[in-house]
Amino acid sequence: MLSLLLLGTSGCHLCEEAETIIASCQLDKNKVTVEKLDIAEQEQYQVEFALYIPVLYHPNSLKRLNWPFCAEQICEFISQIPSKI
Repeated sequence: MLSLLLLGTSGCHLCEEAETIIASCQLDKNKVTVEKLDIAEQEQYQVEFALYIPVLYHPNSLKRLNWPFCAEQICEFISQIPSKI
């Protein structure tokens, strides 16, 4: 199972749009989970990601996909993450 984070903040219309795009990818069928994380509550992510949210992030490999992104880019991003990490 591949676990990703969607970094954003509450009330962010771009973050809501990103959620919609991610949902359209039906990642759960490919054994990919996406956990939403509000960076306003996570100080360690604020400095690095505040200007780029929403960000799809794989913390184990440190790979990230900054906004704007589409479903095709999400699939490409996932394919670049090594399965053993």
